Amino acid sequence: MIKKIVSGGLAYEVNGSVYFDVNKYSQKNNYGKLSGRVLDDLLSHTRALEGSEEKRNPFDFALWKKAAVHHLMRWPSPWGEGFPGWHLECSVMSTKYLGEQFDIHGGGMDLLFPHHECEIAQSVAAMGHEPVRYWIHNNMITISGQKMAKSLNNFITLDQVFSGNNPLLAQAYSPMTVRFFIQQAHYRSTVDFSNEALQSAEKGMQKLMEAFRLIPQLKSGVKSSVDVHGLRQKCYDALNDDMNTAILLAQLFEGVRIINSVYAGHESLTAGDRDELNAIFNLFAFEILGLKEETPPVQSGIVDQLMQVIITLRNNARKNKDFTTSDTIREELGKIKVQLKDEKDGTRWTFNE
Repeated sequence: MIKKIVSGGLAYEVNGSVYFDVNKYSQKNNYGKLSGRVLDDLLSHTRALEGSEEKRNPFDFALWKKAAVHHLMRWPSPWGEGFPGWHLECSVMSTKYLGEQFDIHGGGMDLLFPHHECEIAQSVAAMGHEPVRYWIHNNMITISGQKMAKSLNNFITLDQVFSGNNPLLAQAYSPMTVRFFIQQAHYRSTVDFSNEALQSAEKGMQKLMEAFRLIPQLKSGVKSSVDVHGLRQKCYDALNDDMNTAILLAQLFEGVRIINSVYAGHESLTAGDRDELNAIFNLFAFEILGLKEETPPVQSGIVDQLMQVIITLRNNARKNKDFTTSDTIREELGKIKVQLKDEKDGTRWTFNE
């Protein structure tokens, strides 16, 4: 790739190192198009760094660096022993494994400039076209408003989150809870991490799944009092608005409201709209957001059957005016975060509402 860029006149060699000529590239291309940087501003604000005396301009970047005597990375090249520049490594790897152009390139916002800007420039210089169709830069995870970083010793690993083995955590959290937690914010917004935020996400995830399980039990009517097809379009609109998962989840919770309202008899759905509601959840919550119920279906069915046995025992106790037993069942279930809801169509159980 370096040879191609050099042969095109957009790179130059100095003392065994090869630098990309940003100024010459910018005569025909827009360096700064991704980050919005202006070349004249870069020229006036770039500070001198070690080794920059070799460059024609301070914002030129290394494609190949000459290896110092004791440098660990060193490979032979037409320009002497050295190693590839950081930006070049990424362009070469992505070209090798994904082709000369691919759809989505991700990364943190801190990589927007100069790293990804340089990737674009050197790839265009080598191949004559844009390497990526969509650049998606996610923002940082913070703890109490401070960037999570190993250097600050305030980071939490996923293993610690899943095991609960961290002083900041009151319990273990599942992978789906973590996914739901992150998706509550737009990918370009910061996400402030805390035990309370994870607890809230866990409850939200449970409410979503609980509502989905109710859909087959919804009674159908001759007409719908809610606009289910409009809900589908709103979900698409959220995704088309720069992949706004936060708004998408808000729309899915409007679906949760509809489900609970219909289940309680306050609103009505036709059979077709009930099926549409089921399809909306399957598409947007499960296929697109990647959420899923974490209890295997067989195990979930057994738990539900066991709960029905317990509910029957409690209801029999109430009929026999054995309120001590019925109250004890409710209280003991409450200790393990299981709540019983007595409704006109029977008793329903929920977890950690």
